[in-house]
Amino acid sequence: MQDALNIVTDPLEGTGFSEAMWPRITQAAKDHNQPGVFTAMIGFEWTSGPNGNNLHRNVIFRDGKAQADQIIPLSAYDTEDPEKLWDWLENYEALTGGRVLAIPHNGNLSNGLMFDDVTMSGKPIDRAYAERRQRWEPIYEITQIKGDGETHPLLSPRDEFADYGTWDKGSFGPEPKTEDMLPREYARSAWKRGLTYEDDFGVNPFKFGVLGSTDSHTGLSTAEESNFFGKVSLVEPSSNPHRFEERITGRFTPDDPTDDLVHADGLASGLAAVWARENTRESIWDALMRKEVFATTGTRIRVRVFAGFDFVEPDLTRSDFAKYGYEKGVPMGGDLTSGANATAPKLLVRAVRDPNGANLDRIQIVKGWMTESGALNEQVYDVAWSDDRTPDSDNKLPPVGNTVDVDTATYRNSIGAPFLEAFWEDPDFEASQRAFYYVRVLEIPTPRWTTFDALVFGVDRPNHLEAWEQERAYSSPIWVTPE
Repeated sequence: MQDALNIVTDPLEGTGFSEAMWPRITQAAKDHNQPGVFTAMIGFEWTSGPNGNNLHRNVIFRDGKAQADQIIPLSAYDTEDPEKLWDWLENYEALTGGRVLAIPHNGNLSNGLMFDDVTMSGKPIDRAYAERRQRWEPIYEITQIKGDGETHPLLSPRDEFADYGTWDKGSFGPEPKTEDMLPREYARSAWKRGLTYEDDFGVNPFKFGVLGSTDSHTGLSTAEESNFFGKVSLVEPSSNPHRFEERITGRFTPDDPTDDLVHADGLASGLAAVWARENTRESIWDALMRKEVFATTGTRIRVRVFAGFDFVEPDLTRSDFAKYGYEKGVPMGGDLTSGANATAPKLLVRAVRDPNGANLDRIQIVKGWMTESGALNEQVYDVAWSDDRTPDSDNKLPPVGNTVDVDTATYRNSIGAPFLEAFWEDPDFEASQRAFYYVRVLEIPTPRWTTFDALVFGVDRPNHLEAWEQERAYSSPIWVTPE
């Protein structure tokens, strides 16, 4: 692996290009930043890709131009090792007195490297590694154009909504994807494995919150299904009948296209949602650092969750819901400690639909936990749902229905609900077990972006994809740790 880090040298080294461009970028952020109105944060993307495996990180500064201009961004030509990036982040803070963090891209093109059990130099991860990763990478991008990174149907076979935006056909390099890579690529599995590491040496390297982003390279933020401009300018909306089949990634073996991922496979995703106290760089960055953030797949669902041991059901409808939630519990991204005689944690959840979008199908709480024997488990609970539905004998909720008209790329909000809320107490809680809980909110079915584009441009829909989907939101987890 180390050999792959030194194959290519920076073609711009010694030209002064980075030194000239970085101040122009920070100036653009300064010019457009209006505290309280519009926040323009300073950042850059570190595009590590050893052997074609995607380990990209976005680096986000809390600071303004004066501090950011004291450095030049680290390049993947300098190093492709995330630990060296953390060194750089640490040096930035020591030099400037500023604050900075890194956000890894979703790991489905990393071929198992994103949440690996060893470092890039081949050493087993240890407490020092876990402490550094938790410090410098508190947030993870769970969804974007290149697929969804919550979980995979092979990892969560009992989760009927696991197969969403699934990209499992390799990376940008020559190595084929294998099933043993999957647990080291998806958030839910990483959260579960993190419990084991915390039990082993006291620190969880995979204790991260989540957000969504587009990762588009068009300069446009277009995460709406009806207005999706694609990953790059090559595949911007047009009547080109071959546009859906433009290859994005894969092993590019001319005689075997089965590993290819094409433009149509992309998601019109996602968005980062932040529970910040004000619309400023400092407040937004602080929310990222404390993990009080959630992700959506492009829709503007709003989700709020608090957990504590003393909540009761009437707290769900308090007029001071948020204030009380902070006083008596912890928000998404927070931690609870359970004593030997602790009662089960209680969660208060509210979800509101996108005001210009689709109604909500259901609220789910996903739990992951580790037993005393070290076994890792997960369970998805339906905790609130729309319409007059009753779970069956296996506690499975019937589908919400589907109003999508494929021919007109429309749907109706005649099913679902604009608002859902839930008070939920874990029925299977064991105070001695490490656990985490996060919220997943599902919309009713709506047309996929490929359905809109096929209608508008008069081209055939890709026949390997559904014409509709159920968009969703994911909260950051809340962790419960035994004393």
